[in-house]
Amino acid sequence: MSAQSRVMRRTVGDARKAKGATPLVCLTAYTAPVAQWADEVADIILVGDSLGMVLYGFETTLPVTVDMMIAHGAAVMRTTQRAMVVVDMPFGSYQESPEQGFRNAARIIKETGCGAVKLEGGAEMAQAVSYMVQRGIPVMGHIGLQPQSVNSMGGYRVAGKTAEDYGKLLNDAQAIDEAGAFAIVIEGTVEDVAADLTRRMKASSIGIGASAACDGQILVTEDMLGLTNGHRAKFVKPYAELAPQAREALGRYAAEVRERAFPSADFVYKGQNNAAAVQDPVDKKSA
Repeated sequence: MSAQSRVMRRTVGDARKAKGATPLVCLTAYTAPVAQWADEVADIILVGDSLGMVLYGFETTLPVTVDMMIAHGAAVMRTTQRAMVVVDMPFGSYQESPEQGFRNAARIIKETGCGAVKLEGGAEMAQAVSYMVQRGIPVMGHIGLQPQSVNSMGGYRVAGKTAEDYGKLLNDAQAIDEAGAFAIVIEGTVEDVAADLTRRMKASSIGIGASAACDGQILVTEDMLGLTNGHRAKFVKPYAELAPQAREALGRYAAEVRERAFPSADFVYKGQNNAAAVQDPVDKKSA
C-alpha cells in the first residue's frame, strides 16, 4: 500500500484536539463484523468489558478477564483501519497497585496493538493513571456510574443527584484529568453535572447517559441496534430494532430445513452424476 493511500488511524492527539470542537463519535465493538461497521463512522472504538454481558451472558462485567479482552481487542484491531481502538481493563487487573495496572496495560497494548486502555475509578485511581501515562500508556478514564463497582455502589445508580455526589464527581474528574488521562467517560450522570465537569476538564469527555455538552458520545452498538435482550437503559436511543428481523429470518430457515426446501437448486453444487456411474458392490458380485 502506498503512503498516499494508507488510511491513518485516529490518535490520542486527535481526541485531545476534539475538546470543545466537533464531537467524537464513539462506539463499542467486540467482534470483527461489528468492528468493520463501526470503523466506517467512529473516531474511537471501545472494546468494552461490557462484552461479558453482551456476548457471554454474564449478569455483570466482573467475570471478564484480561485474556478475554486481549482476544476481542486483537480481533477488532485486525479488522479496522481508521478508528482509534481503546481496550477496557477488566475488574481486578489494575486495582491492586499501579505496577499491576501497568503490567496488564502493557500486555494489552502489546498483544492487541490498540491505541489506549480504559479503566474505571476516580481519585483513588489517579496514581495508577499517572503511573501508566508516565510510562507511555495512553489512558482513558471512566467516572460516574461505574459498572465494575456495581456491588459496592449498591447497583446501577445515576450519579450527581446530590451536592455530595457532585463534590465527589468533581474531585474524581479533576484527579483523573490531572493524572494525564486524554479522555474521560462520564456515565449515568445528571445532565447539568456532566456538562459542568466537561467545561472544567482538560481531557475530552465522552458521555454515556450524560450530556450533549460532552466532547463525544458512546453507546453499546448492540444496544442501539436493538440486538440485545432485556432491560434497555434510559439513555439508549434505539436507532434500529434488528432482533425481530433476525428471529424472523432464523424461523424461516428452520422451517425450510424441516420441509426440505433448503437447500434448493440455487444453493447446491452441480457436477457430473458420478454417483450413478458407480456400481453397487452387490451388483458386481452377481455379474
